[in-house]
Amino acid sequence: MVKVLGISGSPRGELSRTLRLVNAVMRGAGDAGADCEVVDVCGLEIDFCIGCGVCYEAGECIHADDFQNLFDRMMAADGIVLGSPVYINAVSAQMKVVLDRMADAIHCQRFLGKYGCSVSTAGGSFADEVVEYQNSILRILGATTVGGVGVVLGPDTSLLIPAEKQAYELGTRLVTAIRNQEHYPDQDLFHAGMKERMQALVSHNKDIWSHEYQYWREKGWL
Repeated sequence: MVKVLGISGSPRGELSRTLRLVNAVMRGAGDAGADCEVVDVCGLEIDFCIGCGVCYEAGECIHADDFQNLFDRMMAADGIVLGSPVYINAVSAQMKVVLDRMADAIHCQRFLGKYGCSVSTAGGSFADEVVEYQNSILRILGATTVGGVGVVLGPDTSLLIPAEKQAYELGTRLVTAIRNQEHYPDQDLFHAGMKERMQALVSHNKDIWSHEYQYWREKGWL
């Protein structure tokens, strides 16, 4: 069965409008036959990345927190849905700390073969930009993205209703793409370029990034 993991970066809990969009994606994915789970990262203990590079060398983080469990759930999923409100033209701090902990996963292109999409809500602007930012992170991790839903609500919260319908349709599209293993030529080119770049980077640092170099060798990519 297709597995889809939704990740909400809103600190507003059940009051979150972003969570409503994430849940709408999950409803669409679930009705399309997927096994769906939503994680509220604001309820997790995830420490800041400090750029020490230990994960490159050893494959483990110096922080003993909730990130590894979250990452394991990502790896078990076929589809990843990212959702964040717009906070000063960007994702929330809670979402950003999760993304910052994934540099090793980028070097190892751990999301190759996965699919994803993103949603965002805003009071005034930048909803579409935050959707694209989140999708860009999924792509540099190796995932293929199938779209997104961003909505600027302002004083008119009723705009959330049509956005939820779009999010539902996004969920069904995500599952269809996973089942059909759909390809998009522009993203295929992007993934090939990223893989080439990461191959060169890891090879250049093979003497210090021993974990990543061994990972690439075991995958048969070197």
